[in-house]
Amino acid sequence: MSIKGEMKEAAGYIKEELNEHGKSPEAQRKAQEGRDLRNEGRIEDGKAPKTSEPGADKPK
Repeated sequence: MSIKGEMKEAAGYIKEELNEHGKSPEAQRKAQEGRDLRNEGRIEDGKAPKTSEPGADKPK
């Protein structure tokens, strides 16, 4: 695992979480940017990208 990949994944997760519930196009765009950044970091570390619906892996 690389530090750079872990940082990208963490930063993307935070950006996605902050914006995923916004209804505006801007919030949705930022949430997608977060998902993309998170997946980029996962790929750098040799993990599979997350493809599930946002929030699907959270316990209820």
